[in-house]
Amino acid sequence: MNEIKISLLHLALEPGALARNYALLERAIRTASALQADWVVAPELSISGYEFNDAIGTGWMAVHPDSWTLGICRLASILKLTILFGHAECDTTGCLYNVAIMVSADGLVMARHRKINTRAESWATPGKRAQATDWNGLVVGIVICADAYTRDVAEDLRGQGAQLLISPAAWGPGLHGPEGEWEQRTRETGLPLVVCNRTGPEKKLDFTGAESLFVKHGKKLLSYWSERSAVLTFDLDLKEMMPLASDFSITYLSSGTV
Repeated sequence: MNEIKISLLHLALEPGALARNYALLERAIRTASALQADWVVAPELSISGYEFNDAIGTGWMAVHPDSWTLGICRLASILKLTILFGHAECDTTGCLYNVAIMVSADGLVMARHRKINTRAESWATPGKRAQATDWNGLVVGIVICADAYTRDVAEDLRGQGAQLLISPAAWGPGLHGPEGEWEQRTRETGLPLVVCNRTGPEKKLDFTGAESLFVKHGKKLLSYWSERSAVLTFDLDLKEMMPLASDFSITYLSSGTV
């Protein structure tokens, strides 16, 4: 591969609205497919919403792969897309995790990363270690949102040979908002970073100003935020690890019932 087309799903999610969020996620994935994306990335907790615990608790979580994951696997296989999405799961001992799942274009789960820096999620057990993943010769490292807060996760992935960092996120502005962490991780590691963030207010947090980004050498080369759900698409030159345009191509998703 010399270049790939990546679509970031910058979605307005509702806490605890599993069916509604999944329908929005599916519509966004199908939109990315129509745009001929090779790889689709969705935000952290893209089916449950971030503050789901206050709305519906944790009893809905199931052992991997649950019905929601199997639905994404079927969709990936039908559309021949690689899909990375944020979700929540429990293991066979009852421990709960904030997880990112990467599904190949043949519908198989090829990577799963459990968030390590989980202080903001009282329900979540911290994961142990991120593992770099080879996708068609491109070695990628997954860092979920606050995994980028400190340098250790990104540095570990760099040491494993990662060439690109991908971050499904739910990290908006405010008291505990990002303050240059993404930029700093790229300076330290020398690796470019793709952040798929989200939008929309929840009960306590407002993600409306949250940015989806492409960052390299400490600089935001692509940046987007909006009140509306959108699919953000860009072509990435894999030799130079640079986007081929200076802005995302933006496809807004219609408002109203999904």
